[in-house]
Amino acid sequence: MSQMTTEQVAEFLGVKVERVRRLARENLLVAKGQDSSGEPTFEKTDVEKYKELAERLGGI
Repeated sequence: MSQMTTEQVAEFLGVKVERVRRLARENLLVAKGQDSSGEPTFEKTDVEKYKELAERLGGI
C-alpha cells in the first residue's frame, strides 16, 4: 500500500491542506501514521474510497 502525505491528499481531493487536517482530526479520513514533521499520512486506497463516498453524498 502506498502512503500519501497531507499535501498529496489535498491535491487529490481538490481541497486545502487545512481541510485534510480537519478530516483527519474528526476521523472522517483515518490517518495511518505520521511523517517526520508530525503531519498525518494516509493510505491511498482509503483516500480513494473517501473521495468516492463523498462524491456520492454530494461533494467533498
